[in-house]
Formats: sequence, structure tokens, C-alpha cells
Amino acid sequence: MKPNQKNISFLRIIAFIFLVITSISILYPLLFMFINSLKTHQEYVNNPAGLPIKVTLDNFITAFRGKPFGLWFANSLFLTIAGALITELLAFPAAFAIAKLKIKGGKFLLGLTMPLMSVPPVAMLIPLFKLASTFNVTKSRGVVIFIYVGILLPMTIYLIHNFIVSIPDSLIESAHIDGCTNLDTLVKIILPLTFPALITSTLVNIVWIWNELLVSLVFLQDESLRTLVVGITLFKSRFTLDIPVIMAGLVIATIPMLLVYFFAQKQLIGGLIEGAIKG
Repeated sequence: MKPNQKNISFLRIIAFIFLVITSISILYPLLFMFINSLKTHQEYVNNPAGLPIKVTLDNFITAFRGKPFGLWFANSLFLTIAGALITELLAFPAAFAIAKLKIKGGKFLLGLTMPLMSVPPVAMLIPLFKLASTFNVTKSRGVVIFIYVGILLPMTIYLIHNFIVSIPDSLIESAHIDGCTNLDTLVKIILPLTFPALITSTLVNIVWIWNELLVSLVFLQDESLRTLVVGITLFKSRFTLDIPVIMAGLVIATIPMLLVYFFAQKQLIGGLIEGAIKG
């Protein structure tokens, strides 16, 4: 074996070991959470890391009886779908206008997305809360969706723009020659070509909104408006001594995102690869 081949083989072994360690570090907490959600409290105390001797679903029943999990789940689902959908509906035409319509100040607006993406939401929380208090909308799903869209829009525009800018101008010019308006070009030509970017950004936004805690905790203080993540956070204080019940609640919150990734993993990976190539 040549020296270069030995180096390549060694690097592959190192990369494989790194991937195995990374996978274990990600999967073990999920496995620990799921296994302990099926144990009794006494069994968890006796052996937290072991498999359940007798599987029980009582923790899930207790979780649903203790708090309105169904309502929290519905609230999270509504905010996630609305926030992600509105973000895409605004970001897609905005990215197209900046990339291909050569609007005045478009490059400047695109340049603003970089610093906006770097601002943490916690830095904007107090000003946003004061602004919402001024208009008396602090306990509204609408204002939370508005904040989510404002936080996610810069990153989404930037991602979709990088796809659209790589599309040849000749395609758009040909469409205009054939009598297509800008709207027709956007829907019939740009939309199919940027579908991987739309799927990727939508999935990322869905996961972020579903797992978001800070904004929903501050603005949705009524129990009937709480999201699932906020509900579980407060739910933990009630069942602090009963870890299996808390684990059952976490499983309930985790399953939807696992299903999203499971059914859309091909589109997500394809979009990330195409984005890397185009970038």
C-alpha cells in the first residue's frame, strides 16, 4: 500500500470513529428518555440506565391527566405551521426580487440579513415585549407568529436567494419573451427550481419554532395558549420527583419532529447538498 493510500485509510478510520461517537452522543439521550418513560418511578430509582423490567404506559396517562397536553400540542402545531408557512410565503418572492429583478437597494437589503441572523432572540425580547405591551397584544398568538417570522425571515431569504441567484437569467428572459409576467415566472419557473431550498428552509424553521421556548414563555402566559415545550417546562416543576412522567412528556414533544425528519430526510439532505454546491 502506498503512503498516500495509508494516510487516506487512516483518515477514513478517524472519520468513522468520529461519526460513531457523534451518533452515540445524539442517540443515547433519546434512547434514555424513551426507555425511562416506560418505567415506574421505583424502577427508575433502582436502575436509571437499565431496560424496563415491566413496560408500563401509565406515565403517558399521568402526563395527559396532569395537564392539557392535547391543547398544548394543538397550540404548538398551529404556531409551527403558521409561522413556517408565512415565512416561506414572504421569503420566496423577496429572494426572487433581490436576486433577479434588480430592485433598487436589493443588495443592501440582502446585506442586512447577515447581521440580523447573528442577533440572538433574547436581545430583542425586552423591546418586543414593551412594544407588544403598548398595543396590548402580549397575550396573542398573532404577535408570537409575527416575532417568529421576523426572526426566521433573514436566514430564509438568504438561503433561498443563494439558490435563485444561480438560475441563469436566460431562462427568465425567455419566459418574458413568451409573455410571462414576473408572477408567472416566479411560480412556473423559479418555484420548481428552488423547491429543494424551500423544503430545507421550511424543515429548519419548523423544528426551530416547535422547540422555541423563550418567546412563547414570555408572550403566551395563559395556560390555554401555552405551547407543548412551555407546558412541559412548567409541567416539570409539578412532577419533579417523578422523572418517568417527565420523560413521557418529552417523548410526546419529540415524536413529531422525529417523524418530520424521517419522512423528509431525503429532501433535506438533497437541499443541503445542492445549497453547498451552488454556494
